[in-house]
Amino acid sequence: MSNATAPLRRPGGRSARVQSAVYAAVGQLVGQGHRETMTIPQVAEVAGVNPTSVYRRWGTMEVLLEEVAVAALTQGEPLPDHGDLARELDEWARIIADDIGRPKRRAYLRAMVSAREGLVEECPCWAIRREQADEMIGRARERTEATPSVRQVLDHIIAPLYHHAVFGLAVDGEYAADLVADVLRLATVDAEASAASR
Repeated sequence: MSNATAPLRRPGGRSARVQSAVYAAVGQLVGQGHRETMTIPQVAEVAGVNPTSVYRRWGTMEVLLEEVAVAALTQGEPLPDHGDLARELDEWARIIADDIGRPKRRAYLRAMVSAREGLVEECPCWAIRREQADEMIGRARERTEATPSVRQVLDHIIAPLYHHAVFGLAVDGEYAADLVADVLRLATVDAEASAASR
């Protein structure tokens, strides 16, 4: 597993303080427009830590940028559980849209895209969204609901939301709800086709 796809670290004590300071420094520099030009020494100076500590822990600016972006974009949000997939997908998509539609989040997303130039490994952010979609769809299947595939959810809800955010297009709850409605229609059509073929 490469550094770029390693799970996010959950340190404690001094290590947690260093991580928090470095994350905050990256956010500050991204917010000031230094997304393309920031360096590890620059991050270390703003964070008030030794550059050696940053190099030892993250290795490269690309790995650090991706880790910060993933942390900013995927942590802290609840995974809806209401006993109804349509309601859960709608709430989940709206939470994501509200979050990545904010200017600071858009900056983080663009930083992550920039950091991944030349990388072919799967983005950790995508992997996290897939796990979340898989959990909700798994619960819905246990309830015998008609469900889209995980890939359909990723390709038709998550991908368009992130695309809009990266390219500065409108991202809001209404757009998220439209994407969810499209995916649920796909699930219904697939279920009807499957039933007709029996």
